Amino acid sequence: MSTLKGSCIFGQSGGPTAVINASAQGVIQAALAREEITRVLGAAHGIKGVLNDQLYDMGKEDPAEVELLQYTPSSALGSCRYKLADPGEDDTDYKRILEIFQKYDVRYFFYNGGNDSMDTCNKISKYMQSVGYECRVIGIPKTIDNDLMQTDHCPGFASAAKYIATSCAEVWNDCHVYDTGMITIIEIMGRHAGWLAGSAALAGLTGCGPDLVYLPERDFDMDRFLADVQDIYKRTGNCMVAVSEGIHYADGTFVSEGDVEASDGFGHVQLGGLAVRLAERCKEATGAKVRGIELSLLQRCASHLASETDIMEAKMAGRIAVESALDGITDKMVAFECTRDGGDYRCEPVLIDLTEVANAEKKVPQEWINAEGNGVEQPFIDYVLPLIQGQPDRPTDRSLPRFAKLKKIPAEG
Repeated sequence: MSTLKGSCIFGQSGGPTAVINASAQGVIQAALAREEITRVLGAAHGIKGVLNDQLYDMGKEDPAEVELLQYTPSSALGSCRYKLADPGEDDTDYKRILEIFQKYDVRYFFYNGGNDSMDTCNKISKYMQSVGYECRVIGIPKTIDNDLMQTDHCPGFASAAKYIATSCAEVWNDCHVYDTGMITIIEIMGRHAGWLAGSAALAGLTGCGPDLVYLPERDFDMDRFLADVQDIYKRTGNCMVAVSEGIHYADGTFVSEGDVEASDGFGHVQLGGLAVRLAERCKEATGAKVRGIELSLLQRCASHLASETDIMEAKMAGRIAVESALDGITDKMVAFECTRDGGDYRCEPVLIDLTEVANAEKKVPQEWINAEGNGVEQPFIDYVLPLIQGQPDRPTDRSLPRFAKLKKIPAEG
């Protein structure tokens, strides 16, 4: 195999996570250490930064700040939700990307994101092959939704799951303060896959878990839901419910009253207001004190509760992407292959074809959901628990978190 020398571009896409910048750190540090990669460029706001020729020279960043990326939430380079058209229908964006790649002699492209981002990777890789431009493309997984196919789990999910479980346990204690009782509805992210909502059940390990958990993998029945809540409230004087934002009726209609006219660049409808809607129905049915809580963005930016396991695996994914590309591999995504035999958790990186990941969704297995559709079974707990382990030794400044501060120096063409 001949040595391929040239620049690399790294971009972040989709919703951020508590550990997405750990993957950025993995890519940047690994790429800067290799002489085959002549320059390491960061794309401002994902693929939009490539299209707009807005790239940062990561080699000019302070190494100490790059090291802090693993403890910094959100997307340090900026993200986007931008869908590339099929090149057979409109190749305008692809010609522009090729122009930018040629301008900076880009021979390596690393893109960090979820389902739609892997679609972007796949399209760029196939286009570059079709025009004969040698460029190695590797996707790096990222999504708190944990719905990427062909990988045991996704970086970002574990930290969000840990935050959700911890928050539910804390809310449970608060809701049991008074002798008057309360019904609490906690709305958790997850459009079509219930991995995050199911993780609320981990709070049960502390003795402070939700009484009911509803996932989008099962059709939702309002009457049955209200009956479940009433039964628990009458027996215990309290009821806490964890519910995925994407729960839907048997006809596929979302229970959420989100604005169906609002959608992102990939046509995903904006959901919202579910906790409030369900709280209103519970209030009408029981007359109890009811509170609706939406965890919202806190689920994906709460780096103070990040899983050390998640951080290390996210960083590993970035490093493996670079090493694989330098070994001549392209058109792949870094994935995880894990074992949990006897409580011994092991995670190994593997590479899978981008075509097997793009635009596909992994959902919670039906057998991991209880027969009533209002909770999860032990295999779900056994799956998630190893992923949330470890407390990172986070740097602070005056007892506040110290995040990375990048200079973001524009790259010269």
